[in-house]
Amino acid sequence: MSASALFSPPRSDETASIVPLRRPWRRASAALVVAAVGVVVWSAATNERFQWHVVLRYFATDAVLRGLWLTLWLTAVTVVLGFVIGGVLAVMRLSGNPVLAGVSWGYVWLFRSVPLLVQLLFWFNFGALYPALSGATPVIGPMTSVIIGLVLHEAAYAAEIVRGGILSVDAGQAEAAAALGLRRWRVLRRIVPPQAMRSIVPAAGNLLIGTLKGTSIVSVLAVQDLLYSVQLIYNRNYLIIPLLLVATVWYVVVTSLLGVGQHYVERYYGRGAR
Repeated sequence: MSASALFSPPRSDETASIVPLRRPWRRASAALVVAAVGVVVWSAATNERFQWHVVLRYFATDAVLRGLWLTLWLTAVTVVLGFVIGGVLAVMRLSGNPVLAGVSWGYVWLFRSVPLLVQLLFWFNFGALYPALSGATPVIGPMTSVIIGLVLHEAAYAAEIVRGGILSVDAGQAEAAAALGLRRWRVLRRIVPPQAMRSIVPAAGNLLIGTLKGTSIVSVLAVQDLLYSVQLIYNRNYLIIPLLLVATVWYVVVTSLLGVGQHYVERYYGRGAR
């Protein structure tokens, strides 16, 4: 057989037809999942015990909206201050000073080891350690103890997120900047952070959403956040399930909006990487 016959294209009658791979189990499993979701949705929509009319009645009441606002405010303060402190701790951990690195490591180790509820209760009862300072009023009130506990707890996790983002940047970037005569602090401000944000943003977004949901723990100190607000209402009218659904729907709405924002921030810092 000649070389031209080997490399010549086949005639139309010799072209093999392409048969797509059949996946019957994929369709069957998808149908089962859709059916299961439909059963759950139908059950929730038709079960009168959910009392959706009560959910609609209390969804936008003043008490619930005030609790929602406090939840959002606590989340914003915790995340901003937590990442400011966490950024400082991350730089300390990566510094060549063993004392600073040791202090940063000890801070992260301590606050990641103690549960958040224990930290909040500790700060709330901090006046017991210094009774001479407390007098007739506590040294640290409920709101102050909540802010201190949440921020210090957040900073420990934010420090590891920022440190991981900095370490994700190729060391050659800092070396090239140093070769150009840029000082270390300028490299940390202008060269490393823009590239580290690609790794920091996904973890920071998850931490933000976790913080939003974690603020519900402040209800144990009678701080009137979203959860505590609905608790006050159902302690009076005993409509527990629909009031808990009010808080649930609000948490779902806010976390969904934060997820959309995280998507666009990730896309902004990830441009050029695709």
